[in-house]
Amino acid sequence: MGTHFIIVGLLFICGLSLGLECRRELLVNMNFPGADMKSLSSPDAEHCQYLCTQHPTCLFFSFTGPDWTGHKRQFYCYLKTTPSRRPKHQRPTLGVTSGFSLKPCYPDPQPCLPQLYHHVAFSGIPYKSLFTADPEECQRACTHDPDCQFFAYFKKGFPHAKHRFMCDLKFSRKIPRIPIIVRSASRISGFSQRIQHTQKFATGHQTLKACEGKLFPHTNIPRFDIDVLPAVSPEHCQTFCSVHPLCTYFSYISHTFKCYLKNNPHQMPRIAAAGITSGLPTRFCQPNNNWIKKTYVGIDFPHSDIRHFKTDGVESCRRSCTEDPSCQYFSIVANRHCFLKRVITMPILPGLGKNAHFVSGFSLRNCQYKAT
Repeated sequence: MGTHFIIVGLLFICGLSLGLECRRELLVNMNFPGADMKSLSSPDAEHCQYLCTQHPTCLFFSFTGPDWTGHKRQFYCYLKTTPSRRPKHQRPTLGVTSGFSLKPCYPDPQPCLPQLYHHVAFSGIPYKSLFTADPEECQRACTHDPDCQFFAYFKKGFPHAKHRFMCDLKFSRKIPRIPIIVRSASRISGFSQRIQHTQKFATGHQTLKACEGKLFPHTNIPRFDIDVLPAVSPEHCQTFCSVHPLCTYFSYISHTFKCYLKNNPHQMPRIAAAGITSGLPTRFCQPNNNWIKKTYVGIDFPHSDIRHFKTDGVESCRRSCTEDPSCQYFSIVANRHCFLKRVITMPILPGLGKNAHFVSGFSLRNCQYKAT
């Protein structure tokens, strides 16, 4: 299987499983009202269940499907938790499906999402468009493109003839995105050593030669922003640029921990700027991943805790994170209190809705992973 990046051991979840039973069943036309933590777009209850499973603290969920008529928020996944770890109420409700996190079930670390969603349009700006004979071929194109996570296909009856049979390939970030990074004198933070950012050819299996990557210290590349996200170092920012199919270069502001991904394949204007490092993605070589190996003194990664405990130092905390397959990164307080953390890394849709002229779906790459 030709993949662009392999993240090993990030998504297998066990941190919250203690004391909970494995409950895979979906409760159709049943709502768990209240206790909402977060709502995300989702095409069905199975996808919603995986979102809950990968969220650090979600224990159960409710999904509003296409038959939900209570308000206009169809295709929404409501992630929930309570101190008792059980829903406070269960209410029969047409068009709502509820269920429980699969954390206690030792779920597949890379869920297979093979369903084609007819009369559903996945929104989001495509990074690539092509024409295919049918939605199945569009899904195959997505599967064989290492950047593609999901797609939307324009059916032959689409009102504008020039878009008929168009297959829009779309991107979702596959490496952990830390929600916030702050300075704190009593904290030290770092990453699981299970994370492996590995470049491979789109159509082959050979690993590329190692490289350092090109950075421009004290340099800003103004304008052309396509995304802004937290990063702990220029090398971390470079990794985000490398996994984004539209990123041509980036700028990183050290005092704000802000990583600006940019797109302009025609020019790269550079100006001198203190405290800013810019650089290029590593498309065709193997980066050294030193940012993963470092610990960051005086830096805190708050929130997204899966569990915490006392330990005897930063190396012990990092080792615990690495040994826990659910942990992606960590922070330690006063060199004693270790907090293991994770975020969702499966495809998160920016939006979707009913549309008779579309068929949408996900890459089958993880289904190939399961079969091998």
